[in-house]
Amino acid sequence: MQRDLLVTEFFDRARDYYGDEEAVVTTTGDRLTYDELFDLADGFSAFLQERGVEKGDRVAVLDPNTHYHLAAAYGIMQVGAVHTPLNYRLVPDDYEYILSDAGVDAVFADHEYAGKVEAVREGIPTETFVTNDADAVEGDWDSFDEAVAAAGTDVQRPEMHEDEDITINYTSGTTGDPKGVVRTHRTETLHAYLTAHHQKLHDDDVYLWTLPMFHVNGWGHIFAVTGVGARHVCTRGVDAADIVETVTAEDVSYLCGAPTVLNMLIDYYESRNGDVEMSGENDVRVATAGAAPPEATIRTVEDDFGWYLKHVYGATETGPLITTSDARRFFADGDDTRFTVKKRQGLSFLGTEVRVVDEDGEDVPRDGGTIGEVVVGGNQVMDRYWNKPEATEEAFSDRVEGYYHTGDLATVDENGMIAIQDRKKDIIISGGENISSIELEDTLFDHDAVSDVAVIPSPSEQWGETPKAFVIPANDDPEDPPVSGEQLRAFCEDHLASYKLVRRFEFVEELPTTATGKVQKFELREQEWEDEEGMIGEG
Repeated sequence: MQRDLLVTEFFDRARDYYGDEEAVVTTTGDRLTYDELFDLADGFSAFLQERGVEKGDRVAVLDPNTHYHLAAAYGIMQVGAVHTPLNYRLVPDDYEYILSDAGVDAVFADHEYAGKVEAVREGIPTETFVTNDADAVEGDWDSFDEAVAAAGTDVQRPEMHEDEDITINYTSGTTGDPKGVVRTHRTETLHAYLTAHHQKLHDDDVYLWTLPMFHVNGWGHIFAVTGVGARHVCTRGVDAADIVETVTAEDVSYLCGAPTVLNMLIDYYESRNGDVEMSGENDVRVATAGAAPPEATIRTVEDDFGWYLKHVYGATETGPLITTSDARRFFADGDDTRFTVKKRQGLSFLGTEVRVVDEDGEDVPRDGGTIGEVVVGGNQVMDRYWNKPEATEEAFSDRVEGYYHTGDLATVDENGMIAIQDRKKDIIISGGENISSIELEDTLFDHDAVSDVAVIPSPSEQWGETPKAFVIPANDDPEDPPVSGEQLRAFCEDHLASYKLVRRFEFVEELPTTATGKVQKFELREQEWEDEEGMIGEG
Protein backbone atom coordinates (compact mmCIF):
# COMPACT_ATOMS: atom_id res chain seq x y z
CA MET A 1 0.00 0.00 0.00
CA GLN A 2 1.42 3.37 -0.99
CA ARG A 3 1.49 6.10 1.66
CA ASP A 4 2.63 9.70 1.46
CA LEU A 5 6.19 10.33 2.60
CA LEU A 6 5.94 13.09 5.23
CA VAL A 7 8.68 14.65 7.35
CA THR A 8 6.43 14.41 10.39
CA GLU A 9 7.15 10.67 10.48
CA PHE A 10 10.61 11.45 11.89
CA PHE A 11 9.14 13.46 14.75
CA ASP A 12 6.44 10.89 15.48
CA ARG A 13 8.86 7.97 15.52
CA ALA A 14 11.22 9.70 17.95
CA ARG A 15 8.36 10.55 20.27
CA ASP A 16 6.76 7.09 20.07
CA TYR A 17 9.90 5.06 20.77
CA TYR A 18 12.32 7.44 22.49
CA GLY A 19 10.07 9.88 24.36
CA ASP A 20 11.77 9.30 27.72
CA GLU A 21 15.29 9.23 26.24
CA GLU A 22 17.63 12.19 26.13
CA ALA A 23 17.15 14.07 22.86
CA VAL A 24 19.14 17.28 23.21
CA VAL A 25 21.99 18.76 25.18
CA THR A 26 21.33 22.50 24.94
CA THR A 27 23.97 25.21 24.58
CA THR A 28 23.53 25.99 28.28
CA GLY A 29 24.06 22.37 29.30
CA ASP A 30 20.41 21.60 30.00
CA ARG A 31 19.07 18.24 28.84
CA LEU A 32 15.75 17.59 27.16
CA THR A 33 14.05 14.30 26.44
CA TYR A 34 12.25 13.79 23.15
CA ASP A 35 8.94 14.28 24.95
CA GLU A 36 10.14 17.61 26.31
CA LEU A 37 11.53 18.70 22.93
CA PHE A 38 8.27 17.92 21.18
CA ASP A 39 6.22 19.61 23.88
CA LEU A 40 8.08 22.78 22.84
CA ALA A 41 7.46 22.00 19.17
CA ASP A 42 3.75 21.43 19.85
CA GLY A 43 3.56 24.70 21.72
CA PHE A 44 5.15 26.56 18.84
CA SER A 45 2.76 24.88 16.42
CA ALA A 46 -0.22 25.96 18.50
CA PHE A 47 1.15 29.50 18.77
CA LEU A 48 1.60 29.76 15.00
CA GLN A 49 -1.92 28.53 14.39
CA GLU A 50 -3.25 31.10 16.87
CA ARG A 51 -1.46 33.76 14.82
CA GLY A 52 -3.16 32.57 11.65
CA VAL A 53 -0.27 30.64 10.11
CA GLU A 54 -1.63 27.97 7.78
CA LYS A 55 -0.35 25.15 5.61
CA GLY A 56 1.90 26.55 2.89
CA ASP A 57 2.76 29.77 4.73
CA ARG A 58 6.46 30.44 5.13
CA VAL A 59 8.01 30.73 8.59
CA ALA A 60 11.68 31.67 8.93
CA VAL A 61 14.19 30.60 11.58
CA LEU A 62 17.31 32.67 12.24
CA ASP A 63 19.24 30.80 14.88
CA PRO A 64 22.60 29.18 15.57
CA ASN A 65 22.54 25.51 16.46
CA THR A 66 20.32 25.64 19.53
CA HIS A 67 17.40 23.54 20.70
CA TYR A 68 15.16 26.47 19.79
CA HIS A 69 15.96 25.91 16.14
CA LEU A 70 15.01 22.24 16.38
CA ALA A 71 11.79 22.92 18.26
CA ALA A 72 10.81 25.77 15.94
CA ALA A 73 11.55 23.76 12.78
CA TYR A 74 9.49 20.79 13.95
CA GLY A 75 6.71 23.09 15.14
CA ILE A 76 6.59 24.85 11.77
CA MET A 77 6.51 21.68 9.71
CA GLN A 78 3.88 19.82 11.67
CA VAL A 79 1.34 22.53 10.85
CA GLY A 80 2.27 22.21 7.19
CA ALA A 81 4.03 25.58 7.06
CA VAL A 82 7.25 25.92 5.10
CA HIS A 83 10.41 26.00 7.23
CA THR A 84 12.69 28.74 5.85
CA PRO A 85 16.02 28.70 7.72
CA LEU A 86 18.26 31.76 7.42
CA ASN A 87 22.03 32.03 7.35
CA TYR A 88 22.96 33.88 10.55
CA ARG A 89 26.05 35.48 8.97
CA LEU A 90 24.08 37.66 6.58
CA VAL A 91 23.44 41.40 6.88
CA PRO A 92 20.05 43.16 7.23
CA ASP A 93 19.73 43.85 3.49
CA ASP A 94 20.09 40.11 2.83
CA TYR A 95 17.29 39.34 5.28
CA GLU A 96 15.08 41.97 3.69
CA TYR A 97 15.61 40.32 0.31
CA ILE A 98 15.02 36.74 1.50
CA LEU A 99 12.06 37.46 3.79
CA SER A 100 10.42 39.45 1.01
CA ASP A 101 11.30 36.99 -1.73
CA ALA A 102 9.82 34.08 0.26
CA GLY A 103 6.87 36.11 1.53
CA VAL A 104 7.60 35.05 5.11
CA ASP A 105 4.63 35.40 7.51
CA ALA A 106 6.45 34.75 10.81
CA VAL A 107 10.04 34.62 11.97
CA PHE A 108 11.81 33.18 14.98
CA ALA A 109 15.19 34.81 15.60
CA ASP A 110 17.78 34.19 18.27
CA HIS A 111 18.29 37.28 20.41
CA GLU A 112 21.81 37.83 19.06
CA TYR A 113 20.53 38.12 15.49
CA ALA A 114 17.01 39.52 15.87
CA GLY A 115 18.30 43.09 15.60
CA LYS A 116 19.25 42.45 11.96
CA VAL A 117 15.62 41.59 11.20
CA GLU A 118 14.31 44.47 13.31
CA ALA A 119 16.43 46.83 11.20
CA VAL A 120 14.42 45.96 8.07
CA ARG A 121 11.08 45.28 9.72
CA GLU A 122 9.23 48.00 7.84
CA GLY A 123 10.30 46.62 4.48
CA ILE A 124 9.22 42.99 4.84
CA PRO A 125 5.81 41.28 4.77
CA THR A 126 6.38 39.46 8.07
CA GLU A 127 3.80 40.07 10.80
CA THR A 128 4.82 37.77 13.68
CA PHE A 129 8.21 38.14 15.37
CA VAL A 130 9.43 35.71 18.04
CA THR A 131 12.73 35.46 19.91
CA ASN A 132 14.19 33.46 22.78
CA ASP A 133 14.99 36.61 24.82
CA ALA A 134 12.53 39.41 24.15
CA ASP A 135 14.11 41.66 26.80
CA ALA A 136 17.40 41.64 24.86
CA VAL A 137 15.78 42.72 21.59
CA GLU A 138 14.53 46.17 20.62
CA GLY A 139 11.07 46.33 19.09
CA ASP A 140 7.90 44.34 19.61
CA TRP A 141 8.92 40.66 19.80
CA ASP A 142 7.12 37.76 21.41
CA SER A 143 9.01 35.55 23.84
CA PHE A 144 9.27 31.98 22.55
CA ASP A 145 9.04 30.40 25.99
CA GLU A 146 6.09 32.53 27.07
CA ALA A 147 4.26 32.06 23.78
CA VAL A 148 4.71 28.29 23.88
CA ALA A 149 3.57 28.05 27.49
CA ALA A 150 0.47 30.12 26.83
CA ALA A 151 -0.49 28.35 23.58
CA GLY A 152 -0.68 24.86 25.05
CA THR A 153 -0.09 21.72 23.00
CA ASP A 154 -3.36 21.28 21.15
CA VAL A 155 -2.18 21.16 17.54
CA GLN A 156 -4.46 20.63 14.57
CA ARG A 157 -2.34 18.92 11.96
CA PRO A 158 -3.68 19.61 8.49
CA GLU A 159 -3.84 16.93 5.82
CA MET A 160 -0.46 16.90 4.08
CA HIS A 161 0.84 15.29 0.91
CA GLU A 162 4.33 14.29 -0.12
CA ASP A 163 4.51 16.59 -3.14
CA GLU A 164 3.77 19.73 -1.09
CA ASP A 165 6.46 22.25 -0.15
CA ILE A 166 7.89 21.90 3.36
CA THR A 167 11.15 23.84 3.33
CA ILE A 168 12.94 26.57 1.36
CA ASN A 169 16.71 26.65 1.71
CA TYR A 170 18.44 29.71 0.31
CA THR A 171 21.74 29.03 -1.43
CA SER A 172 24.90 30.22 0.25
CA GLY A 173 25.65 32.69 -2.52
CA THR A 174 29.13 31.51 -3.60
CA THR A 175 28.35 32.76 -7.12
CA GLY A 176 25.98 35.67 -6.51
CA ASP A 177 22.54 36.40 -5.06
CA PRO A 178 20.93 33.49 -3.18
CA LYS A 179 18.08 31.52 -4.70
CA GLY A 180 15.34 29.77 -2.74
CA VAL A 181 15.63 25.99 -3.16
CA VAL A 182 12.20 24.43 -2.67
CA ARG A 183 12.06 20.97 -1.14
CA THR A 184 8.98 18.84 -0.63
CA HIS A 185 8.04 16.30 2.01
CA ARG A 186 9.09 13.59 -0.44
CA THR A 187 12.53 15.00 -1.26
CA GLU A 188 13.33 15.68 2.41
CA THR A 189 12.12 12.27 3.55
CA LEU A 190 14.04 10.28 0.95
CA HIS A 191 17.19 12.31 1.52
CA ALA A 192 16.95 11.64 5.26
CA TYR A 193 16.57 7.90 4.60
CA LEU A 194 19.71 7.97 2.45
CA THR A 195 21.62 10.01 5.02
CA ALA A 196 20.70 7.63 7.83
CA HIS A 197 22.02 4.72 5.78
CA HIS A 198 25.18 6.18 4.29
CA GLN A 199 26.19 8.08 7.45
CA LYS A 200 25.46 4.92 9.48
CA LEU A 201 23.18 6.62 12.00
CA HIS A 202 21.93 4.60 14.99
CA ASP A 203 19.91 5.39 18.09
CA ASP A 204 23.00 5.30 20.33
CA ASP A 205 24.80 7.94 18.26
CA VAL A 206 25.72 11.28 19.80
CA TYR A 207 25.73 13.95 17.10
CA LEU A 208 27.60 17.23 17.62
CA TRP A 209 26.10 20.19 15.75
CA THR A 210 29.15 21.88 14.20
CA LEU A 211 27.36 22.12 10.85
CA PRO A 212 24.83 24.99 10.65
CA MET A 213 21.24 23.77 10.95
CA PHE A 214 20.23 26.35 8.35
CA HIS A 215 22.44 24.76 5.68
CA VAL A 216 19.94 22.66 3.69
CA ASN A 217 18.48 21.68 7.07
CA GLY A 218 21.89 20.73 8.38
CA TRP A 219 22.52 18.22 5.57
CA GLY A 220 19.19 16.66 6.52
CA HIS A 221 20.34 15.82 10.04
CA ILE A 222 17.44 17.61 11.73
CA PHE A 223 15.35 14.78 10.25
CA ALA A 224 17.70 11.79 10.21
CA VAL A 225 19.26 12.16 13.68
CA THR A 226 15.84 12.66 15.25
CA GLY A 227 14.21 9.88 13.23
CA VAL A 228 16.66 7.25 14.46
CA GLY A 229 16.33 8.48 18.07
CA ALA A 230 19.94 9.63 18.46
CA ARG A 231 21.12 12.49 20.69
CA HIS A 232 21.71 16.07 19.50
CA VAL A 233 24.46 18.14 21.13
CA CYS A 234 23.88 21.82 20.31
CA THR A 235 26.43 24.61 19.88
CA ARG A 236 26.32 28.36 19.30
CA GLY A 237 29.35 28.43 17.04
CA VAL A 238 32.50 26.65 16.01
CA ASP A 239 35.44 26.90 18.40
CA ALA A 240 38.18 24.27 18.29
CA ALA A 241 38.67 24.05 22.05
CA ASP A 242 34.92 23.80 22.68
CA ILE A 243 34.54 21.09 20.04
CA VAL A 244 37.30 18.97 21.52
CA GLU A 245 36.01 19.43 25.06
CA THR A 246 32.46 18.54 24.01
CA VAL A 247 33.53 15.51 21.97
CA THR A 248 35.19 14.04 25.05
CA ALA A 249 32.68 15.19 27.69
CA GLU A 250 29.57 14.07 25.77
CA ASP A 251 31.10 10.96 24.15
CA VAL A 252 30.32 12.34 20.70
CA SER A 253 30.34 9.66 18.02
CA TYR A 254 29.59 11.69 14.88
CA LEU A 255 30.06 15.21 13.61
CA CYS A 256 30.43 17.07 10.34
CA GLY A 257 33.22 19.47 9.53
CA ALA A 258 34.14 21.47 6.46
CA PRO A 259 37.87 21.46 5.63
CA THR A 260 38.19 24.80 7.42
CA VAL A 261 36.82 23.24 10.61
CA LEU A 262 39.21 20.31 10.31
CA ASN A 263 42.08 22.76 9.89
CA MET A 264 40.99 24.60 13.05
CA LEU A 265 41.00 21.34 14.98
CA ILE A 266 44.41 20.37 13.61
CA ASP A 267 45.87 23.76 14.55
CA TYR A 268 44.45 23.37 18.07
CA TYR A 269 45.82 19.82 18.36
CA GLU A 270 49.28 20.78 17.12
CA SER A 271 49.43 23.91 19.30
CA ARG A 272 49.28 21.53 22.25
CA ASN A 273 51.84 19.18 20.73
CA GLY A 274 49.23 16.46 20.45
CA ASP A 275 48.77 16.30 24.21
CA VAL A 276 44.97 16.36 24.14
CA GLU A 277 42.23 13.75 24.24
CA MET A 278 40.25 13.74 20.99
CA SER A 279 37.47 11.32 21.91
CA GLY A 280 35.41 10.03 24.80
CA GLU A 281 34.12 6.49 25.19
CA ASN A 282 32.72 6.37 21.64
CA ASP A 283 34.68 6.01 18.43
CA VAL A 284 34.36 9.19 16.38
CA ARG A 285 33.53 9.50 12.71
CA VAL A 286 33.55 12.80 10.87
CA ALA A 287 32.06 13.73 7.52
CA THR A 288 33.62 16.50 5.47
CA ALA A 289 32.45 18.13 2.26
CA GLY A 290 33.48 20.88 -0.10
CA ALA A 291 37.00 20.93 -1.50
CA ALA A 292 38.81 17.62 -1.18
CA PRO A 293 40.80 17.52 2.08
CA PRO A 294 44.56 17.31 1.53
CA GLU A 295 46.27 14.01 2.34
CA ALA A 296 47.98 15.63 5.32
CA THR A 297 44.59 16.57 6.78
CA ILE A 298 43.18 13.06 6.39
CA ARG A 299 46.32 11.55 7.92
CA THR A 300 46.18 13.81 10.98
CA VAL A 301 42.45 13.31 11.56
CA GLU A 302 42.65 9.52 11.26
CA ASP A 303 46.13 8.67 12.54
CA ASP A 304 46.51 11.30 15.27
CA PHE A 305 42.93 12.05 16.30
CA GLY A 306 41.89 8.43 15.90
CA TRP A 307 38.73 9.46 14.00
CA TYR A 308 37.28 7.87 10.87
CA LEU A 309 36.87 10.39 8.04
CA LYS A 310 34.48 10.12 5.14
CA HIS A 311 34.19 12.59 2.29
CA VAL A 312 30.69 13.42 1.03
CA TYR A 313 29.49 15.75 -1.68
CA GLY A 314 26.42 17.59 -2.87
CA ALA A 315 24.74 20.95 -3.22
CA THR A 316 21.80 22.77 -1.64
CA GLU A 317 19.77 21.83 -4.70
CA THR A 318 20.56 18.10 -4.38
CA GLY A 319 19.52 17.39 -0.85
CA PRO A 320 22.48 18.01 -0.38
CA LEU A 321 24.25 14.65 -0.11
CA ILE A 322 24.64 12.58 -3.28
CA THR A 323 28.04 10.85 -3.06
CA THR A 324 30.36 9.29 -0.48
CA SER A 325 33.97 8.18 -0.37
CA ASP A 326 33.01 5.53 2.19
CA ALA A 327 33.57 2.64 -0.23
CA ARG A 328 35.41 0.16 1.96
CA ARG A 329 36.14 -2.35 -0.78
CA PHE A 330 38.44 0.14 -2.46
CA PHE A 331 40.83 0.80 0.43
CA ALA A 332 42.22 -0.71 3.60
CA ASP A 333 42.16 1.08 6.97
CA GLY A 334 45.63 2.23 7.94
CA ASP A 335 46.91 1.76 4.40
CA ASP A 336 47.89 4.76 2.27
CA THR A 337 45.50 3.56 -0.44
CA ARG A 338 42.73 5.22 1.56
CA PHE A 339 44.02 8.70 0.73
CA THR A 340 43.39 8.28 -2.99
CA VAL A 341 39.83 7.22 -2.28
CA LYS A 342 38.99 9.66 0.52
CA LYS A 343 40.17 12.66 -1.49
CA ARG A 344 37.54 11.77 -4.08
CA GLN A 345 33.90 12.75 -3.72
CA GLY A 346 33.20 9.07 -4.39
CA LEU A 347 30.29 6.89 -5.41
CA SER A 348 26.66 7.93 -5.66
CA PHE A 349 24.19 7.38 -2.84
CA LEU A 350 21.58 4.67 -3.25
CA GLY A 351 18.83 5.65 -5.69
CA THR A 352 20.95 8.49 -7.04
CA GLU A 353 22.31 8.78 -10.56
CA VAL A 354 25.46 10.89 -10.69
CA ARG A 355 26.92 11.41 -14.14
CA VAL A 356 29.86 13.39 -15.51
CA VAL A 357 29.08 14.61 -19.01
CA ASP A 358 30.81 16.53 -21.79
CA GLU A 359 29.46 19.55 -23.67
CA ASP A 360 27.25 17.27 -25.76
CA GLY A 361 25.71 15.58 -22.72
CA GLU A 362 27.66 12.34 -23.24
CA ASP A 363 29.29 10.53 -20.33
CA VAL A 364 33.02 11.08 -20.13
CA PRO A 365 35.24 7.96 -20.10
CA ARG A 366 36.21 6.39 -16.78
CA ASP A 367 39.86 7.33 -17.23
CA GLY A 368 40.37 9.60 -14.24
CA GLY A 369 41.46 12.41 -16.54
CA THR A 370 38.66 13.59 -18.82
CA ILE A 371 36.77 16.50 -17.29
CA GLY A 372 33.01 17.02 -17.56
CA GLU A 373 30.17 18.56 -15.58
CA VAL A 374 28.45 16.68 -12.76
CA VAL A 375 24.72 16.21 -13.36
CA VAL A 376 22.39 14.50 -10.91
CA GLY A 377 19.11 12.64 -10.98
CA GLY A 378 17.51 11.42 -7.77
CA ASN A 379 14.49 11.63 -5.52
CA GLN A 380 16.34 13.92 -3.11
CA VAL A 381 16.92 16.61 -5.76
CA MET A 382 15.02 19.88 -5.29
CA ASP A 383 11.60 20.49 -6.73
CA ARG A 384 12.39 23.97 -8.11
CA TYR A 385 13.76 27.41 -7.35
CA TRP A 386 11.26 29.64 -5.55
CA ASN A 387 9.61 32.03 -8.02
CA LYS A 388 12.39 31.50 -10.59
CA PRO A 389 11.03 29.31 -13.39
CA GLU A 390 13.71 30.34 -15.89
CA ALA A 391 16.55 29.48 -13.49
CA THR A 392 14.81 26.17 -12.73
CA GLU A 393 14.52 25.35 -16.43
CA GLU A 394 18.19 26.14 -17.04
CA ALA A 395 19.32 24.07 -14.04
CA PHE A 396 17.54 20.98 -15.35
CA SER A 397 18.12 21.28 -19.09
CA ASP A 398 21.54 22.73 -19.90
CA ARG A 399 23.50 19.66 -21.11
CA VAL A 400 21.14 16.80 -20.27
CA GLU A 401 17.37 17.11 -19.97
CA GLY A 402 15.92 16.18 -16.59
CA TYR A 403 19.16 16.24 -14.56
CA TYR A 404 20.21 18.93 -12.12
CA HIS A 405 23.39 20.59 -13.40
CA THR A 406 25.73 21.26 -10.49
CA GLY A 407 28.23 23.53 -12.22
CA ASP A 408 31.01 21.34 -10.80
CA LEU A 409 33.64 19.88 -13.12
CA ALA A 410 34.88 16.38 -12.34
CA THR A 411 36.59 13.24 -13.58
CA VAL A 412 35.52 9.62 -13.13
CA ASP A 413 37.96 6.82 -12.32
CA GLU A 414 37.80 3.15 -13.29
CA ASN A 415 35.65 2.40 -10.21
CA GLY A 416 33.09 5.06 -11.08
CA MET A 417 34.25 7.40 -8.30
CA ILE A 418 34.03 11.07 -9.15
CA ALA A 419 36.68 13.63 -8.23
CA ILE A 420 35.75 17.31 -8.39
CA GLN A 421 38.30 19.34 -10.31
CA ASP A 422 36.71 22.77 -10.12
CA ARG A 423 33.61 24.88 -10.44
CA LYS A 424 32.86 25.88 -14.01
CA LYS A 425 33.46 29.46 -12.93
CA ASP A 426 36.70 28.58 -11.12
CA ILE A 427 38.49 26.71 -13.89
CA ILE A 428 41.58 28.68 -14.99
CA ILE A 429 42.13 28.96 -18.75
CA SER A 430 45.75 29.98 -19.24
CA GLY A 431 47.12 30.07 -22.77
CA GLY A 432 44.26 27.81 -23.87
CA GLU A 433 45.03 25.18 -21.20
CA ASN A 434 42.45 24.28 -18.54
CA ILE A 435 43.95 24.32 -15.04
CA SER A 436 42.17 23.04 -11.94
CA SER A 437 42.39 25.50 -9.05
CA ILE A 438 41.65 22.62 -6.67
CA GLU A 439 44.74 20.72 -7.85
CA LEU A 440 46.88 23.80 -7.23
CA GLU A 441 45.35 24.36 -3.78
CA ASP A 442 45.92 20.71 -2.88
CA THR A 443 49.58 21.04 -3.84
CA LEU A 444 50.11 24.19 -1.81
CA PHE A 445 48.30 22.66 1.21
CA ASP A 446 51.13 20.14 1.39
CA HIS A 447 53.59 22.90 2.28
CA ASP A 448 54.04 23.20 6.05
CA ALA A 449 53.98 27.00 5.92
CA VAL A 450 50.50 27.13 4.36
CA SER A 451 47.50 27.15 6.70
CA ASP A 452 44.85 27.79 4.05
CA VAL A 453 44.80 28.82 0.41
CA ALA A 454 42.48 29.77 -2.44
CA VAL A 455 43.60 29.91 -6.08
CA ILE A 456 41.80 31.99 -8.71
CA PRO A 457 42.51 33.21 -12.25
CA SER A 458 44.44 36.48 -12.39
CA PRO A 459 44.70 38.70 -15.49
CA SER A 460 47.77 38.14 -17.65
CA GLU A 461 48.74 40.05 -20.82
CA GLN A 462 50.71 37.04 -22.06
CA TRP A 463 48.36 34.16 -21.19
CA GLY A 464 44.98 35.83 -20.78
CA GLU A 465 44.84 34.62 -17.19
CA THR A 466 47.24 32.91 -14.85
CA PRO A 467 46.85 31.26 -11.42
CA LYS A 468 47.13 33.41 -8.32
CA ALA A 469 47.14 32.05 -4.77
CA PHE A 470 45.75 33.85 -1.72
CA VAL A 471 47.61 32.24 1.18
CA ILE A 472 46.98 32.28 4.92
CA PRO A 473 50.43 31.55 6.35
CA ALA A 474 50.86 29.01 9.13
CA ASN A 475 51.90 31.74 11.57
CA ASP A 476 48.76 33.80 10.70
CA ASP A 477 50.99 36.82 9.98
CA PRO A 478 50.72 37.91 6.35
CA GLU A 479 53.20 40.72 6.99
CA ASP A 480 55.92 38.29 8.03
CA PRO A 481 55.08 34.84 6.63
CA PRO A 482 57.45 31.90 7.23
CA VAL A 483 57.77 31.37 3.48
CA SER A 484 58.06 33.59 0.42
CA GLY A 485 56.11 33.49 -2.81
CA GLU A 486 59.30 32.52 -4.62
CA GLN A 487 59.75 29.56 -2.30
CA LEU A 488 56.17 28.44 -2.80
CA ARG A 489 56.58 28.69 -6.56
CA ALA A 490 59.72 26.54 -6.35
CA PHE A 491 57.73 24.04 -4.28
CA CYS A 492 55.07 23.93 -7.00
CA GLU A 493 57.72 23.29 -9.65
CA ASP A 494 58.51 19.98 -7.95
CA HIS A 495 54.90 18.82 -8.08
CA LEU A 496 53.15 20.40 -11.09
CA ALA A 497 53.52 20.65 -14.83
CA SER A 498 55.11 23.93 -15.89
CA TYR A 499 51.95 25.37 -17.42
CA LYS A 500 50.08 24.85 -14.13
CA LEU A 501 52.53 26.74 -11.94
CA VAL A 502 51.19 29.34 -9.52
CA ARG A 503 53.09 32.47 -10.42
CA ARG A 504 51.48 35.02 -8.15
CA PHE A 505 51.00 34.93 -4.39
CA GLU A 506 49.30 37.19 -1.88
CA PHE A 507 49.46 36.52 1.84
CA VAL A 508 46.25 37.34 3.74
CA GLU A 509 44.81 37.10 7.25
CA GLU A 510 41.60 35.37 6.13
CA LEU A 511 39.65 34.19 3.12
CA PRO A 512 36.03 35.19 2.45
CA THR A 513 33.82 32.21 3.29
CA THR A 514 30.19 31.25 3.62
CA ALA A 515 28.79 30.14 6.98
CA THR A 516 29.54 26.54 6.02
CA GLY A 517 33.20 27.18 5.29
CA LYS A 518 33.09 27.39 1.50
CA VAL A 519 35.52 29.95 0.15
CA GLN A 520 33.69 32.66 -1.77
CA LYS A 521 36.08 32.84 -4.69
CA PHE A 522 33.84 35.22 -6.60
CA GLU A 523 34.80 37.94 -4.08
CA LEU A 524 38.49 37.30 -4.74
CA ARG A 525 37.87 37.23 -8.51
CA GLU A 526 35.95 40.51 -8.42
CA GLN A 527 38.76 42.08 -6.42
CA GLU A 528 41.42 40.78 -8.80
CA TRP A 529 39.59 41.74 -12.01
CA GLU A 530 38.02 45.05 -10.98
CA ASP A 531 40.22 47.05 -13.36
CA GLU A 532 39.64 44.72 -16.31
CA GLU A 533 36.83 44.89 -18.88
CA GLY A 534 36.00 41.21 -18.39
CA MET A 535 37.34 37.86 -17.30
CA ILE A 536 38.92 35.66 -19.95
CA GLY A 537 37.17 32.51 -18.78
CA GLU A 538 34.27 34.49 -17.33
CA GLY A 539 35.13 32.97 -13.97
